[in-house]
Amino acid sequence: MSEAVHELKPGATHAHEVEGPKLVAPQVIARFIEAVGEKNCIRESAQLRTYESDGLASFRATPGVVLLPASTDEVVACVKIAREAGLPIVARGSGTGLSGGALPVPGCALIGLSRMRRILQVDYDNAFMRVEPGVINLDVSKHIGPQGFYYAPDPSSQSVCTIGGNVAENSGGAHCLKYGFTVNHVLGLRLVLGDGSVHDLGGPVLDSPGYDLTGVVVGSEGMLGIVTEITLRILRKPEATRTFFATFPSTTEAGNAVSAIIASGIVPAAIEMMDTLAIVAAKAATGLDWPEVGAALLMDVDGPVAECEHTSEVAVGLSRKAGALEVRVPRDAAERDLMWKGRKSAFAAVGRIARNYMVQDGVIPRSEIARVLGEIAALAARTGLRVANVFHAGDGNLHPLVLYDARVPGEEKLAEEVSGEILRICLRYGGSITGEHGVGADKAPYMAEMFTDADLETMGFMRCAFDPLRQFNPGKVFPTPRLCGDKPGKYTPHPTELSGEAHRV
Repeated sequence: MSEAVHELKPGATHAHEVEGPKLVAPQVIARFIEAVGEKNCIRESAQLRTYESDGLASFRATPGVVLLPASTDEVVACVKIAREAGLPIVARGSGTGLSGGALPVPGCALIGLSRMRRILQVDYDNAFMRVEPGVINLDVSKHIGPQGFYYAPDPSSQSVCTIGGNVAENSGGAHCLKYGFTVNHVLGLRLVLGDGSVHDLGGPVLDSPGYDLTGVVVGSEGMLGIVTEITLRILRKPEATRTFFATFPSTTEAGNAVSAIIASGIVPAAIEMMDTLAIVAAKAATGLDWPEVGAALLMDVDGPVAECEHTSEVAVGLSRKAGALEVRVPRDAAERDLMWKGRKSAFAAVGRIARNYMVQDGVIPRSEIARVLGEIAALAARTGLRVANVFHAGDGNLHPLVLYDARVPGEEKLAEEVSGEILRICLRYGGSITGEHGVGADKAPYMAEMFTDADLETMGFMRCAFDPLRQFNPGKVFPTPRLCGDKPGKYTPHPTELSGEAHRV
């Protein structure tokens, strides 16, 4: 991520800067210590800096205190104390998010959920499990794997990201094309509201009666409350999986192959695309012997053996017809795992070919892949910045990485502009400003370009119903405060929230 980090001194006005640390009153700190214990109440300046940003390190702000509760009761205590003290609250998992969603509000009470990592219940007969929010995504599948089950959502950061963070952002992953996003696998959850009340939403059934409040909370980016337990749907492992890797002269042929495969009626478990820059980076990180061609596809099909053999054969044929230069089928599970390691390491691997980069996350109709990638290439040529593309091609979820060098004056600002223009390209083609990374602080300014005022007000009504004081994760997602922000209450919004400015540094 970006290595260009600048701290704003109080009174500074640059739109990309943030205020310095704001102290929490000693008597409030004493109450927090009583709630979670001395070592789980972090308030020293040097320690607080660890929590200044999430994975999008170009945004930074210092919390007033970091609290590490170990139970729902401790979360409730922290929320009540923060509410009485007038402190905004930001929940945090592993901090791997890529939109500034877990960015602290200066002086806030940041509630880290990493200690809440128990697997509470597994019911194989009814195919569900209950976990705490700090459980690592990949550990869910590791826990139930010996019994022939797995958890489908698989973000590239799944070895470090938490289920709680996945719920906040409605995370997806390579296999979301066939199996859906986090929201499709959360059956219920326990939610702590701003007044400290605890509510159980949904439950271990596929369709609970009443309003789908669980679906409302999933993807709400921590603005409605704090989730302290999640009931997950787990799946039987498929009988078979077939994988192939195909290379193409350019992203045009690769995009056409994706469209042809989906149009044929095949629903791949995953179909991922990488362009030349992404391939080069993945090779540098993993040692894969991939050729440095214009584009590559990595595809999985799964299900019964006969179905896998048939659909894989058809997909390979369609890829060749679209102009594939080469098709490789892994010889064993180890080679397949290495191929997927190359894809999943692509974001981090780009750091090997560029000093700095910005990650974006837009969505387009998959039929427009070739045209949109052509526009992105033209934009890169006009601005002189390289853009690496690695994304979930099956559902049109782009992940362009804008490469730059923060040491060159003006280049970081140019990278921001290119990143924003890519989102506008997605909107022009009927897409969205985010597919799975969330809006957070990064993309809040673009919400008004995608939604009307009436749309945003309707979203605001929903937020007001859960959190009328806007205490949870203020200053995120919405470009300006709306509706409930004008209502009287104990919580006083921070100036950065009132200005609607993003906290980029």
